[in-house]
Amino acid sequence: MSSSDSTSASSIPPPPSRLPPPTGNFLVDVFQSVTHFSDIPCARNSLLGGIASGAGIGVVRGISSSALVAGNWAMATFVIVSLGSYHLCQKQMADERKVVTKVIESMPRRVVKQQEGSDETTAKSAGSAAS
Repeated sequence: MSSSDSTSASSIPPPPSRLPPPTGNFLVDVFQSVTHFSDIPCARNSLLGGIASGAGIGVVRGISSSALVAGNWAMATFVIVSLGSYHLCQKQMADERKVVTKVIESMPRRVVKQQEGSDETTAKSAGSAAS
């Protein structure tokens, strides 16, 4: 990978945040973050996958061992699956952003030619036709 590839990849701006800007008050910021949780990309799907897998492993372990052990396995599975799927989703989004940036950079630049003379003649002919 050349240095120009790494510079163009690092120059990709992050997507705009849909979360409200921080106010400086910790409690207000935490409350706003919790109420706007669904605006975080990949968070919902990652947590739902973690909940489902944690519940499944918890039930399976609950059949063969005590409730405390099953709860520990369920929580560990939830955390691992949620973090793993969130990381993978964020990586896929970053890779997709890189591909889109490369496609946009490889497209030929369109040059809009100003046709002032033809616009003036069109306006004059339209004005004379109206008279």
